[in-house]
Amino acid sequence: MQQGPAPGQIVAAWQARQAVTSATGRARSVPSRHRLAAKPATLADNPGMNPLLGRLHAYPFERLNALAKDVVPNPALRHISLGLGEPKHPAPALVEEALCSNLAGLSNYPATAGEPALREAIAGWIGRRYGVQLDARTQILPVNGSREALFSLAQAVVDPTAADAVVVCPNPFYQIYEGAALLAGARTAFVNSNPARNFACDWDQIDEATWARTQLVYACSPGNPTGAVMPLSEWQQLFELSDRFGFVIASDECYSEIYFREDAPLGALEAAKALGRDDFRNLIVLSSLSKRSNVPGMRSGFVAGDAKVMKAFLLYRTYHGSAMSKVIQAASIAAWNDEAHVEANRAAYRAKFAAVTPLLAEVLDVRLPDAGFYLWAGIPKHLHGGDDIAYSLDLLAQYNVAVLPGSLLAREAHGVNPGAGRIRMALVADTAECTEAAQRIVAHIRSLS
Repeated sequence: MQQGPAPGQIVAAWQARQAVTSATGRARSVPSRHRLAAKPATLADNPGMNPLLGRLHAYPFERLNALAKDVVPNPALRHISLGLGEPKHPAPALVEEALCSNLAGLSNYPATAGEPALREAIAGWIGRRYGVQLDARTQILPVNGSREALFSLAQAVVDPTAADAVVVCPNPFYQIYEGAALLAGARTAFVNSNPARNFACDWDQIDEATWARTQLVYACSPGNPTGAVMPLSEWQQLFELSDRFGFVIASDECYSEIYFREDAPLGALEAAKALGRDDFRNLIVLSSLSKRSNVPGMRSGFVAGDAKVMKAFLLYRTYHGSAMSKVIQAASIAAWNDEAHVEANRAAYRAKFAAVTPLLAEVLDVRLPDAGFYLWAGIPKHLHGGDDIAYSLDLLAQYNVAVLPGSLLAREAHGVNPGAGRIRMALVADTAECTEAAQRIVAHIRSLS
């Protein structure tokens, strides 16, 4: 494998991070002038704009692009990206056929609540997958992808008149949780994942005073980026906290159908039923066809759970104007009613992870996740002082492979950034491309050791 020349000065931000590394080799926080695009420019010169927009953080990819703006990737190697978690397997033929066969739906306004046939199809899938029976009329809503619903749910649930409202998020996390909380007028509290406990969230990190102000908790199982699945005991703890303090739980389960062992990941509805919570009080589950069926461009998912919360959410969505096209609904029915394409998709991921994970395990702290299509890997501490950003930029410069630094997916909380020293790799391309990327990473690390 041909290796490019040493990059010399990769980026000023990297140099700054190296300069502030302590004598123990632990990277300290980057000075504020090097937190490139950490937040948007001030809105003070735009009177009349929502001031909460100024609280938003730049997206991880935006921050990484800013840090990598001066990097010149090795031109001798074609670019391979393991950064963006966008499915690249082909969309199922039956979904494409359903889209083309239902174009007459374009001539009608869709209902916000969705067509009864779609709600019934989703209810049927939930029953087959989790053994849970829901009322399709009152407990299920189709949504334009789980991302849109994760954001809008906070706007419906959080009381904007409460000056001290809190939304609790896992850490590291999908940044929509934070943005939804901030634009709802709440502040965020983070629960760090613990590598010693299969990256389980340590809910005990939140004190009682904070729980008392909490209105919404985001959970992600299987987790992004860790791939960890919440066990029944963890759900029980979260349900008991919800009962005590009255907050809503939003369970993001969009990776639930990509798993590597015989048993499918436990879902929140399934956990609630096992614990006798048949009313699913204060529980909302969000899922999507994007990963399950490789159709991220359709923007199709669902929200299901507590009928009282769903009623309020439907009212919000009626004014929000977020009805799903009848054409997309027809294709979604076809997808939810078929498991053959899901099984084939899962088999493709299993083969890919079986080929790639052992290669990377030779040089990284990484193992097969419970589920999802990410590898969450720890880099050797002697490489760039364990600095995940510096390592990622060097990998891009030397071997033209893009990965996402873990520290950009997390916030400093409880004295640490739980993403520091790790990288997220999305194995979404075909097996050959992912294997080549893994081989380059192995060569890169060995060249630095």
